[in-house]
Amino acid sequence: MPRPSVAELRPVVHPEGVKDRRSGEHWAGRLYMREISLHIDPYLANSRITPNQLTYLMVVAGVLAGAALLVPGLAGALLGAVLIQLYLLLDCVDGEIARWRKQTSITGVYLDRVGHYLSEAALLVGFGLRGADLFDGSESPEWLWAFLGTLAALGAILIKAETDLVDVARARSGLPAVKEEAATPRSSGVALARKAAAALKFHRLVGGVEASLFILFVAILDMAVGDGLFWTRLGIAVLAGIAILQTLLHLVSILASSRLK
Repeated sequence: MPRPSVAELRPVVHPEGVKDRRSGEHWAGRLYMREISLHIDPYLANSRITPNQLTYLMVVAGVLAGAALLVPGLAGALLGAVLIQLYLLLDCVDGEIARWRKQTSITGVYLDRVGHYLSEAALLVGFGLRGADLFDGSESPEWLWAFLGTLAALGAILIKAETDLVDVARARSGLPAVKEEAATPRSSGVALARKAAAALKFHRLVGGVEASLFILFVAILDMAVGDGLFWTRLGIAVLAGIAILQTLLHLVSILASSRLK
């Protein structure tokens, strides 16, 4: 079977609205990764690899990104950021190949969501272990930073779970999937706070792509300043605080909106 061209693939794998989904498409996907994935798709379209296998590879890349942060110095942070970009690429490719082959499935959607939970949690746990400085030769690593990294990971998972559980609650109540306009809080005060948070976008720092770039940034600061892991540890505390705060604010936002109506 001849390899499909990019022109043939584009209308099928990038149907109208895919890049414009406010809650379903990452900014990096819209900005560059969907175009990169589109040029990878022709080599996978007729291969034996299945969309679900690509999703498994996505999870492996994401978990390895967290493990890479255990490598001391700038090298570990850089490797983690590269692996997260691979994770994002595979996240695009698996769905595109599924659409091209007409193999989209509930199992694929489920694996994709579990993959995001595992990968982004692994990155933040790895960041915490990096701050604990396991390989500095001391007998007692500073586990406080590992705890804060795990707390950030838990917050990142809960934020995603709060969103996903809206669909679960609606399905169990016999209601259709929620529409995007229902996300607007009924309270004007909560709506204003939500707009302010969306404008600042601080909550995105606990997401995989943003967190990996943030981790790379603080690693560069540590190397430039030469003050041990001060910036890394400050970054861990910042992400833990953001994750806890966003978990609470996101829950309030959902309860104050029409998503559960």
